Amino acid sequence: MGGLVPWVGVRLRTAPGAAVALLLLTLLTSFPAAALPRAMDAYAAEGLRHAVATAPADRGAVELTDTPWQDGTGPITPAALAERYRRITAALPEPLRADHAESAYGVRTGSPLAASDPWVPQLDGGRTVFTLSTHHGIDRHAVLHSGRWPEAGGSVAPDTRAVEAAVTTATARTLAIRPGATLHLPLPGGGGPLAVRVTGVVEPKRPEGGYWSFEPVLRTPARLFTSGPVPEPYWHGALLLPPGAAPVLLPAGPGSEAYWRIAADPAGLGPDDAQTLRKAVASIEDGPARAELGEAFSPDLFVESDLDHVLLGADRALAALDPVVAVAAFGVACVAGVVLLMAGGLVAARRHDELTLLRARGGSVAGIAGRLLGETAVPVLPAAVAGCAAAFVAVPEGRALPSLLAAGAVALVACGALPARAAFAHRRVRAHGERADAAPARPSRRRTVAELTVLVLAVAAVATLRRRGGAAPEGGADLLASAAPVLVALIAALLFVRLHPVPLRLAARSVARRRGPVAFLALARAGRAGGAATLPLLALLVALSTAAFGGSVLTGISDARDRASLIAVGADARVEGDPLPAGAADAVRKAAGVTDVAAVHRSYDLNLRERDTGGIGSVTLLAVDPESYARLAARTGLGSFRADALRAPSGAPGDSAVLPALASPGVAALLGGDAVRIGPAVGPFTVRVRAVLEVTPGAASGGEFLVVDAAGVPAEGGRAPTTLLVSGSSVSGAALGAAVRSAGAADAAVTLRAEVRAGFTDSPAQRGAERIYTSAVAAGAGYAVLALLLALLQAAPERTALLARLRTMGLTHRQGRRLLVLESLPQALLAAGGGVLTGWVAIGLLAPGIDLAAPALAGRGGFAAAGPVPPAADPWSLLLPAVAVVVLAVGVAAAQAWPATRRTTTELRAGDAR
Repeated sequence: MGGLVPWVGVRLRTAPGAAVALLLLTLLTSFPAAALPRAMDAYAAEGLRHAVATAPADRGAVELTDTPWQDGTGPITPAALAERYRRITAALPEPLRADHAESAYGVRTGSPLAASDPWVPQLDGGRTVFTLSTHHGIDRHAVLHSGRWPEAGGSVAPDTRAVEAAVTTATARTLAIRPGATLHLPLPGGGGPLAVRVTGVVEPKRPEGGYWSFEPVLRTPARLFTSGPVPEPYWHGALLLPPGAAPVLLPAGPGSEAYWRIAADPAGLGPDDAQTLRKAVASIEDGPARAELGEAFSPDLFVESDLDHVLLGADRALAALDPVVAVAAFGVACVAGVVLLMAGGLVAARRHDELTLLRARGGSVAGIAGRLLGETAVPVLPAAVAGCAAAFVAVPEGRALPSLLAAGAVALVACGALPARAAFAHRRVRAHGERADAAPARPSRRRTVAELTVLVLAVAAVATLRRRGGAAPEGGADLLASAAPVLVALIAALLFVRLHPVPLRLAARSVARRRGPVAFLALARAGRAGGAATLPLLALLVALSTAAFGGSVLTGISDARDRASLIAVGADARVEGDPLPAGAADAVRKAAGVTDVAAVHRSYDLNLRERDTGGIGSVTLLAVDPESYARLAARTGLGSFRADALRAPSGAPGDSAVLPALASPGVAALLGGDAVRIGPAVGPFTVRVRAVLEVTPGAASGGEFLVVDAAGVPAEGGRAPTTLLVSGSSVSGAALGAAVRSAGAADAAVTLRAEVRAGFTDSPAQRGAERIYTSAVAAGAGYAVLALLLALLQAAPERTALLARLRTMGLTHRQGRRLLVLESLPQALLAAGGGVLTGWVAIGLLAPGIDLAAPALAGRGGFAAAGPVPPAADPWSLLLPAVAVVVLAVGVAAAQAWPATRRTTTELRAGDAR
């Protein structure tokens, strides 16, 4: 049959359009196939870097502490501490690297020292206490606001009793400290107080950075509470000593220590570094790196870090995202594979007579398949290489091997579709052609076995996903479970191909006696469609079910974020103060966009007196106005109740009054149905639980709470509003802030539900996964449209010939157009209905095994969505793609019918195949 190269050259010259079309199809398929794994790696790497970069400073760093002066292992001079810092950072295992801009070292007091000066502000809990620290590098991390930088002066020894220090602007403002002031701090061992003269006030350059935030008291004074029966507040501040003054801290108590706080540098972390980074943290905490540093410095060197927990949280977030993305990836891969197979089938059908002639003249199946493989390889291989290269350019970060394998799989399918289809169709030499529009009376055994195999795989996938729940297995997504929607669609497609001719043929019989041939011909031809309709129907059903499942996932994620933000805020907006002025609620009601306001007194750690709360933790008391709070609960759906069930009885507050209360399950079980005396010693009150609520506005999800009528709570027990829960879809933070400031609450905090809701999407991993999912669903829809177009193109010659023959029998142009449109309509309607049904069934089967709370709230600890969040069936995602399929099928058929009917004539020549 001649050489392969001349054959390929002749074919490409005679049919360049087909080669170009195959090249473009391969290019457009190999690019997303190669880009998908790199995009997944990219958002995984961005998620890892984001988790490390945004972790709280005390959790995202490694802290090493030592007391070298106790065992004589080294001095505590600035040079010695700096040398140890350099050796520690050099010993960090890869890929753990130090962020020198946010790392710090120095010497600090273990226990704060109380100031004895009467001019220092004090709270009810007693004297203000100070932590003393020689935080290295303050001059680089702060600017001098007033005064001058502190100096160590001459030689500072442990018995020195006068040093200089600086304070931050927040410390100076809160504790009324000015440059030149001297604080006297009695030392635990006696020997006279330590006089600390404040020489300057500094302003941190990056107060939110790890340098200042690892120990926040260095930056901002903290309000702490005593541990007595009635906790009382007191101030805790910090004094920043020069590095040379470290020896003066030695007699400041047994807890004084040298510290090195190494902030982790997220730059350069890749998708494969998560596990390696965890091993590096384990090594520095209690492994080879820790042993090496202990031998070099001190055996008492203590290393502590919560970075491993941060990395575990990032891994869990990615593990929750991967299965969801894998569902879309399997769907689009299946539809793209079907399109490539259909493209090969279209070419094989167009060249059927040519290949039949080659077989009749002695051509072997292997020889014909080899020549066809050479034809397709010429445009396919360069296109696959170009698509893969474009993916590497578009997504520069990620592993290379998965992308190369994906592009190779596309090239393999594109190259092998035509040879495989031709070899199967012409495996035997036939003397004449067979009908292609009739299905066999009984399916073959091979088809039955194949369908049963797919059925078993689909059942196994669904059972695996339902048994596993929302948690991903170790090592990534469960591929079988992720492919479950596709397998369900495959089953539906196979059943549809088997069963859909039956109702069409019955419908054709019902219209056979009606006047006009168009309806009967359309139904008869649609009912006699054979195996050629399998692939386009498969593509449509898989695309529709994937789109429906994708819409349900995105809807479920959106609902979870709405729910979590509502629980976190309690309403559309929240105003907090301690307490709020009496006119704050009225002022907020007058703000623009506000429709209702519920005033709440919220206090934490409610004293249940004789009832032990050790089993349930702290309890939040919510003293509310029953009317406004009941309206808010009904509007938000967070534990609706009748206002009468909460209203305090007449005579309240009073010793004999029993307040009805709404309680969380834990508090209700603790209090039971008895009247219980609770509250602080200065203002106790009696309550009886009337109803149990899982959640209520203003209380954290999963937390324990008790809701009572504020009118029945003694004033000493706390009933002045501390929180305003504001309703209104168009509330503005600026308007609420102005309203509360006008009422005298200058320090009130305003939180908008919309801002909290937007914060749930700030993780790069979440944004990347959602973009990939949306793009995959869109690509699947595009491939489904292409499959429909290929199916119509494959049937175009046969339809044109049919119209020509019918025109000789008197069929008009208008009837011909109606015939083509009506012929495509039954299959489109059945495919659309089957797609809706398949998507709905897939969601119903798989939803109980998927929890979208983690993908929706990934990377945001402290938030909850009040239980698991399964995918919710979205009517728009079910119906819109199905309607689009029908409209597109009818539109393409109408567009094809117009030129086809205009070209036909009323006469045919012998042998004319039109």
